[in-house]
Amino acid sequence: MPILWLVIVGAAAGFLATRLMRLETGIVETVAIGMAGAVIGGLVLRFLLTVGSLVGGLVGAVLGAMLLIWIWRRIRGG
Repeated sequence: MPILWLVIVGAAAGFLATRLMRLETGIVETVAIGMAGAVIGGLVLRFLLTVGSLVGGLVGAVLGAMLLIWIWRRIRGG
């Protein structure tokens, strides 16, 4: 089923991409372009989400540490 889904999504993506880029290709080339684009786009998106989550995790950790320091200063009275 995943292969069939990749072909269907690839065909749709390839069709849209070739029309937006004004490229005349056959059916096989259109599907291949769409499938390759889906793989490349998925990898790029996964990379960006990973980097984004790492940065988000760092920001959250820094904010949590700042909150802990603020609480610590309130408890100690300093």
